[in-house]
Amino acid sequence: MGEKRWKATKGEGGLMKATTREVPAKTKGIFEKEAGSGVWWIRFALPTGRIRREKVGTKGNALKLYRKRKTEVLQGIKLPENVRKKSVTFGELADDALEYSKAHKRSYRMDQYRMKPLKEQFGALQADKITPQHLERWLADCADESEWAPATVNRFKERRLENNRRIRFLSPQEEARLRKAIADKYSEHLPELEIALNTGIRCGEQYGLTWEYVNFGNRVLTVALSKNGETRHVPINASAYTALKQLQERSDGQNAVFVNQRGEALQGARYWFEPAVKEANITDFTWHCLRHTFASRLAMKGTPIRTIQELMGHKTIQMTVRYAHLAPQHTLAAVERLCEPVEVQSNEEAALEAPTDTRTDTSAFQPVAEQVAAIQ
Repeated sequence: MGEKRWKATKGEGGLMKATTREVPAKTKGIFEKEAGSGVWWIRFALPTGRIRREKVGTKGNALKLYRKRKTEVLQGIKLPENVRKKSVTFGELADDALEYSKAHKRSYRMDQYRMKPLKEQFGALQADKITPQHLERWLADCADESEWAPATVNRFKERRLENNRRIRFLSPQEEARLRKAIADKYSEHLPELEIALNTGIRCGEQYGLTWEYVNFGNRVLTVALSKNGETRHVPINASAYTALKQLQERSDGQNAVFVNQRGEALQGARYWFEPAVKEANITDFTWHCLRHTFASRLAMKGTPIRTIQELMGHKTIQMTVRYAHLAPQHTLAAVERLCEPVEVQSNEEAALEAPTDTRTDTSAFQPVAEQVAAIQ
């Protein structure tokens, strides 16, 4: 029941008389956060003692929901955790991820490049509404419309374990076809191919390179922060030197080494490299295979494995020994020694020159031998 309040009113003959009116009592658990707004909220306690609030709307609806929630609490029905949780769009999550990448990851520029089409497609959608099927359909459409290679599609999917023992490198015939395809349609990118083939640096290392790390005097370029988190110095041979000089002519010589015609830093090679590979009719070949080509050719020219390890920036020798089988001249030379003619000696010469196959420790007989020699 409501509260009774007294009120003085004029009666007959102008005489004052006291009357009462009933004021509705405030309903516990519902309230206006801003008085007079017409927007009502409910407030109730969970069995754990935690206070929960929900925005409803009209007072009538707030009263109904309050009674429902109280009943659910009494019956022990678990309430949804996201009753008041703000919906987050994919675009917001993407921005947070890029902010973290910029502060903590060396691959920020590549992350930014790959996130752009995802934000354009899914940015306005609620993140929790995006399903794997949405992503698969989008990737399939992109693969058809933009003729993406399978490796490009996989980069947008979850990370999978890759076979790091696989080695795919260019044959001389394939290289000739690839150079022609690039020269015909993407001639301005030939220096990028040249540097990849002659330095063996990773794609992210190459397109993140700035001029301050290129030393023409000592003919060395520096990878300030490699995949292993260490600084690496890579020698510049004649082919790479010429390519870098060509790139220097089209840039300001201060910021990014690889820029487009507007002077903007390039983020990668996918948009021209993959079409060129297809045009050259080269199968199962990615940009990373250029790095394999660099190491494989060094091995085939007899470069020591330790030197290849240093040039590739491998932290362990196990990564480098994959290329050892490409240098058969070393193992072949070893077994060819078995074919060398053996000089036949007389028994007396063999006894004097050939070492004995002694397997016992003869140090104990040394004093005796010395005594015999003194007597003689």
